[in-house]
Amino acid sequence: MSKIIALANQKGGVGKTTSSINLAASLAVLEYKTLLVDADPQANSTSGIGFDPRNIKDSIYECIINDIDPTLAIQKTDTPNLDLLPAHIDLVGAEIEMINLNNREYKMKAVLEKIKDQYDFIIIDCSPSLGLITINALTAADSVIIPVQCEYFALEGLGKLLNTIKIVQNRLNTDLEIEGILLTMYDVRLRLSNQVVEEVKTHFNELVFETIIQRNTRLSEAPSYGVSVIMHDANCKGAINYLNLAREIVKKNGLLKEEENIGTATL
Repeated sequence: MSKIIALANQKGGVGKTTSSINLAASLAVLEYKTLLVDADPQANSTSGIGFDPRNIKDSIYECIINDIDPTLAIQKTDTPNLDLLPAHIDLVGAEIEMINLNNREYKMKAVLEKIKDQYDFIIIDCSPSLGLITINALTAADSVIIPVQCEYFALEGLGKLLNTIKIVQNRLNTDLEIEGILLTMYDVRLRLSNQVVEEVKTHFNELVFETIIQRNTRLSEAPSYGVSVIMHDANCKGAINYLNLAREIVKKNGLLKEEENIGTATL
């Protein structure tokens, strides 16, 4: 059974693309067949996993607007078990082109329905907005992960996002669940980071993932090499954090493989 998870937050700079790439890569390394869908016109997931968006001929845009077969657009990555459905700059115009289409909120769902049975997990990197493309992603998804950075104004805008999720749940996708709130950019040396962790956990309790993503140089470097952090340096804190997050999600969904029950990587 395939699980489709969207990563969404209309606030930029919260580690959404970093988390999309590295969660997808971690699930792939754990031998789950995974598809990373780049639904952001900036195409940072596409470039961050090693593809030049300028050289992409068929992308999620062509799948949504021109109804091309998504298997023609999917790219194999250098990470075993990880494929990419890329984006390019044309996606910027997709929202305008979709306005007059019938069932415009369900276009991405229709695309992913054609291929979902080929994957264990589909991870969607949403754009930092609450526009029609993000609504499409939430309508297509089984659940949503909300990355929140451990910095001042962490909770700013979160209410608006949660309200949008509630509207999608009521009107477009009654099965949509919140997979969890993911704390990112945690710096153990800063009192502010610890205060944000406490504040988010107080507000959202069991919705917050146990795994916290720490600030890590290797994590920041990896996109410039066009690889996930796990391919860049599998022993760094960033790689271990995302592997633990992947295990947490797999366990939560009852998909843990027997060999993974032996233990979880720890810092």
